[in-house]
Amino acid sequence: MSRIRITGGEWRSRLLTVPDVPGAVALRPTPDRVRETLFNWLGHDLCGLSCLDLFAGSGILGFEAASRGAGPVVMVEKDRQVFNALKKNAAGFACERVELLCLDALKFRPASTVAGFDLIFLDPPYGRGFLNQIAPQLERLAKPTARLYVEAEAALESLGDFEVIRRGQAGQVYFHLLEHR
Repeated sequence: MSRIRITGGEWRSRLLTVPDVPGAVALRPTPDRVRETLFNWLGHDLCGLSCLDLFAGSGILGFEAASRGAGPVVMVEKDRQVFNALKKNAAGFACERVELLCLDALKFRPASTVAGFDLIFLDPPYGRGFLNQIAPQLERLAKPTARLYVEAEAALESLGDFEVIRRGQAGQVYFHLLEHR
């Protein structure tokens, strides 16, 4: 079991527990340095932005966004053991802006009252083609002015109707910020 800290906002320096879950895909939480870069790109105040963290895993991206005022923040995680760890971490924050859902990210459908999200985090397990599978669904998940943050095992130029506006690399991880074309 390891721990990762929230780097900014009202919950700055709070630690999340990242479980080693036997049989599950190994979790690879976004490193501190990469998250700091991401939130420098986005701005540190996310008040009023709705966020979706598909393939939430440890939930660090969603918790970072909520810590900076985003809400609602919907986190979707399929693996039951990983989801239970996510729930334990969320219980320590007692934040009504965070909603956790245990289901397949590819089957996620926002409530009919949600007109899309302002910010979507995509950090799926590598080597399974999840980004290509989720790309056709982005138009119904995202507001017209939405941004995507995507981590991948290779550099991207675009995803669906979104194009990369910023990018970086940390070790073998490529990270990207995308906007509608």
